Amino acid sequence: MKTNNYSDKYHSDKYHSDTIIALATPQGTGAIAVIRLSGEDCITITDRFFKGKNLTKQSTHTLHFGTIRNEKNEIIDEVLVSIFIAPSSFTGENCVEISSHGSPYIVQKILQLFIDNGVRHARAGEFTLRAFLNGRIDLSQAEAVADLIASDSEASLQTALKQMRGGFSNEIKFLRTELINFASLIELELDFAEEDVEFANREQFKALLEKLLTAIVRLVDSFRIGNVIKKGVSTVIAGRPNAGKSTLLNALLNEDRAIVSEIAGTTRDTIEEAININGITFRLIDTAGIRAAADAIEAIGVQRTMEKIQTASIVVYVFDVTQTDLSQAQQDVANFINSEASSVIVLANKMDLKHNINNNSTESLIENPLKIFSKKYQEIPFSSKNPQDIEKLKNTLWNTVAYDFGTDQTLVTNARHYEALQGAAASIQKVLDGVAQNQLTDLLAQDIRAALGYLSEITGEITNDDLLINIFSKFCIGK
Repeated sequence: MKTNNYSDKYHSDKYHSDTIIALATPQGTGAIAVIRLSGEDCITITDRFFKGKNLTKQSTHTLHFGTIRNEKNEIIDEVLVSIFIAPSSFTGENCVEISSHGSPYIVQKILQLFIDNGVRHARAGEFTLRAFLNGRIDLSQAEAVADLIASDSEASLQTALKQMRGGFSNEIKFLRTELINFASLIELELDFAEEDVEFANREQFKALLEKLLTAIVRLVDSFRIGNVIKKGVSTVIAGRPNAGKSTLLNALLNEDRAIVSEIAGTTRDTIEEAININGITFRLIDTAGIRAAADAIEAIGVQRTMEKIQTASIVVYVFDVTQTDLSQAQQDVANFINSEASSVIVLANKMDLKHNINNNSTESLIENPLKIFSKKYQEIPFSSKNPQDIEKLKNTLWNTVAYDFGTDQTLVTNARHYEALQGAAASIQKVLDGVAQNQLTDLLAQDIRAALGYLSEITGEITNDDLLINIFSKFCIGK
């Protein structure tokens, strides 16, 4: 079996109980570096090379100053050593953290010293894997650790923290416990199948299933917002050539990221950049102008524009008030806004060129609403040269999604969890249908087991080595 960066010894008990070491801080030169060890013998081994207090006699969660020396008693560095005694540590094992100076040369000498004396270099995610295997965290909390490390906005940070602290896990465990209570009665009926008795009240069972299904469907639906928080709000800037899309992107980023030219069709491909607005990350996507393409390359660019629009959370449609007729803007937006998730912001751009405004463009879209829209729709008179207009647009973008982001409800951000919840919902729906049709108990039990299996996969009550390898091998080494 391919172990995806993990040793073939992955399946052995020794693999999970030996002492491991890794740099926990980023590679490169810095003020300090933190080297982490975990395993039953890590304190004893560290004490062999640490000159200061006897580490084996110290209390957990204590910090000690001294030096790390090699076998010849030569000083490698002055360090601070933190002691964490099992089970009161992140991994549930004895742990040591050595804070040294941040020279890569010093770090390598310390790592090599321990490796030469029987300590194994940790694989990616192995510290968190041990925390999971030792029952310190469940699988969904372990995945939240990776999300926390990767968080790049206040929204993604708070969501990952909530999940790491067990908010999502507790909800799944509650749903699972509720289902198990009735499932045990259904399983009991199987033992008395010949006597045709019912231990589970079917009306109560139906009410419970409906309650569970509602809760699970809410979690499934939350993935739209949760995924956006994790990856950023997909915000497509669309419009006809020379409408000012690239100028807008540059103004929002406050840098010359996209080429701006009076020549129509300058942007041939999508350009993506991220911007943080009040703690929420927006993925801005500048696109090729929408028109009948002049050549094959531009046609590909226009096609990519359409594809990005279909999956966008927000579409910012830009039209040039000095050139574009209102009817043309209406038709453009009507043609390409099809995504159920899309919110539409229409920018009546180049308002600074009022003396050139086409009379057919000045009529407000608000005064003549686009009744063809079923989406949230806003219009902003706009000029990319006006800093106040840029700030107004940023506030509009933030307000468009802030309500969803401000919810206190549990949000699903992980695609694996989303798929498992979909499976659980489908299985529970089968059980409900079976109850309504007076289905045989053994068939009901089969679907209940399937639902429980899906819920258990999320927290790790049911898992397999391939899944663990796939999850933890994506972590950074040292975590």
